Amino acid sequence: MAEPIMVACDLHDKTMLLKIARGRGAAETLSVANTIPGRDKLIAELRRRSKAAKGAKVIFAYEASGQGFGLYDQLTAAGITCHVLAPTKIARSPQQGRQKTDEKDALLILEVLRGHVLAGNRLPSVWIPDPQTRDDRELVRLRLDLAEKITAVKAQVQGLLKRNNLKRPEGLGQGWTKKFWSWLDQLTTGETLGWATRNTLASLLRQLRFLQEEIGRVEEQLSVLAYQPRYLPTLKRMTQLSGVGVLTALVFLTEVGDLGRFTNRRQISAYLGLVPRSYESGDQKDRKGRITRQGPSRVRRVLCQATWARVRCDGPDHEHYQRLVAKNPKRKKIAVVAEMRRLAVRLWHCGRSSSQPPLRPTCRAPAV
Repeated sequence: MAEPIMVACDLHDKTMLLKIARGRGAAETLSVANTIPGRDKLIAELRRRSKAAKGAKVIFAYEASGQGFGLYDQLTAAGITCHVLAPTKIARSPQQGRQKTDEKDALLILEVLRGHVLAGNRLPSVWIPDPQTRDDRELVRLRLDLAEKITAVKAQVQGLLKRNNLKRPEGLGQGWTKKFWSWLDQLTTGETLGWATRNTLASLLRQLRFLQEEIGRVEEQLSVLAYQPRYLPTLKRMTQLSGVGVLTALVFLTEVGDLGRFTNRRQISAYLGLVPRSYESGDQKDRKGRITRQGPSRVRRVLCQATWARVRCDGPDHEHYQRLVAKNPKRKKIAVVAEMRRLAVRLWHCGRSSSQPPLRPTCRAPAV
């Protein structure tokens, strides 16, 4: 049987640096333009090498990045086995971090791939979402990004007021109420602020109004997405949970993807980065640290918001949270993380058993 051809790629916006080797042989360096014609030439070259090696299998690997999975799709469609590796799970020494080059990065990927092919070592590959899931993610992530932009602009407005020694008058309520908005609008036309500052405030308020209108339009599109057959049965169960709304459920489903690839609650908790780090060596046993924070941060963000909605509502979740806080009153964050992990597991169960009848919660908190 012919030895497989292993290809490691250090992928960039404009170029791809490749390390190509067979078996334990020396690696050959090849540079290719990261364009559609360049990728086509690469595929043709790999096919030529495979044919010259009597049909040797080509195995390709590169690290996940902002480039997405376009290269994976193109290689897979051409019949080439491709692996996308998680950069955070590839061991790198401090010296490698100080002496980082494209060639050394490609060589490291080749060593990881070679260890998997020849010795059966575990390959730190990522799960590849299908094109439909990738498409759905774009809209859901846009909704989250708009909320972050609104928060940033509101912080700019508050900072402007603080720099000009302006405080909210009494009677305007808390938060961004209609009366508070009316007061801000008056500042843009009055003489309290200077000309440049008034125009700056007016611009920030226009940005806020636009972003809020855009969120409304995006949420209408999310409602259409939620009613798609691939999501509707699961969403009906998830939104029956206290504090869980359509947005939280959609973020969970699109970011986690195939829920069936997790076999138990420990796996889903570890994937979401909600498990403590472990420091055990020699006589030091069972030393736990902060949570790992690995996996999709967007899921942790919506889980945190939904958890606060749950624990503030009277009911089983509130009682469970209070019991955890009573054990360690100075570490309330630990109790919040525990509730986040508990909610994540329940959402996972809902996704795996969407054919069952909807849940019947004993308490309803505001949905997030």
